[in-house]
Amino acid sequence: MIQPSAGREQAPTVRMFEAAARQSLHAPSVFNTQPWRWRVTPDALELRADPDRQLGTTDPDGRLLALSCGTALHHARVSLAAAGCRVTVARLPDAGDPALLARLRTTDPVGLDITAGRLVAAIPRRRTDRRAYSDRPVPDTLLSQLRAAVEAEDTHLHVVRPDQMPMLAVSTARAADAELADPAYLEELRRWTDRPAGSGDGVPTATAVRPAPRRVPLRDYAPAGAAGLSAGADFDRGAAYVILFGVRDDHAAWLRGGEALSALLLTATAEGLATAPISDAIELAWPRRMMRDLLAGVGEPYLVVRVGWGPDADLPPVPRRTPTDVIEIDA
Repeated sequence: MIQPSAGREQAPTVRMFEAAARQSLHAPSVFNTQPWRWRVTPDALELRADPDRQLGTTDPDGRLLALSCGTALHHARVSLAAAGCRVTVARLPDAGDPALLARLRTTDPVGLDITAGRLVAAIPRRRTDRRAYSDRPVPDTLLSQLRAAVEAEDTHLHVVRPDQMPMLAVSTARAADAELADPAYLEELRRWTDRPAGSGDGVPTATAVRPAPRRVPLRDYAPAGAAGLSAGADFDRGAAYVILFGVRDDHAAWLRGGEALSALLLTATAEGLATAPISDAIELAWPRRMMRDLLAGVGEPYLVVRVGWGPDADLPPVPRRTPTDVIEIDA
C-alpha cells in the first residue's frame, strides 16, 4: 500500500482526489465509526465500505454503514466540484465486489462551483450538536432550502408536523428503551464510547450530552452517567424534525440517502443552523414501521434529523482517523 503524500510528486488529478478524500474524513457516521476507505489512482477515486466497522447489533443490515459512507462520498464530490472539476460517479459499479461503493472520475474542467464552495467551507464547522436548541423556530424558507438540497440527491424530505410529534417521540423513546435493555447493544455502545487512545474514532463520553427533557429524546451515549456536556436550559421547542426517505430500501438507496444527509447537514451549517441526526427510530424493525406510517406509506425512512438554532458555545473536537489509516494512493 502506498500511503498519502509525504513530499513526493503527484499528478494534478491525484492531488485533487487525495484532497477530496481528506475532506471526506470530516463526514459524520453512526457512532463515529467512520466505516470507509479510499483508494486514489491516476484516473479514479474509489470509495469502499469497511465491514470491520459495521455495528453488528445496532446495524445488522448495513443500512447505517451505507448512509455513513454516503456522507463521505458527498463530501468528496463537493470538494471536487469546488475545485472546478466535473465529476461522474458510478455507484456500486461491480456486482462481484459489494464493498466497492463508488468510483469517481473527473471529466472536462468547469468553472468554480460557488454553491459547492459554500458547502466545503461548512465541512470543518459542521458538528453533531446534541445539546438543546433555542425556542427560535426554523423559518419555512430554510426548511425549503434543505428540502431542495435533499431532492437534488434523489432523496426526499418530510418535515414532521406538530400533530405527528407524539408518534415520533414515542417511537424514538421506545426504541431507545429496547436497545438499552439489550446487553449486546450495551456492549457495542461501550466499545465505541470507550476507545483506545489514538484510535481517532468513537464517541468519547467527554463529548456526550447528559440526558434532559426533550420533545424527542436523543441517544444516551453515557448510560452510566459519565457524559461530559450539559444539555442546556432550553427544551427544543424551536427545533424542527425532518425525515430523510426514499422509494426503495436497499444499499443503493441508502448510499444516496447518505449523500442527501451530507447535503442537508452542510447546507444547514452554511446557514448557521445546528443539526443532530437521530437513527434510533430506524434501527429496529417496529419503530421503522411507525416511521413508515408517519410518512403515510409513501416511502422508506432512512434517518431523522433535528434542526435548529444551537448554543453559541463551541463543541469539543470529535476524534478523526488519520489519512494514512483511510486513504491508499496507487499512483
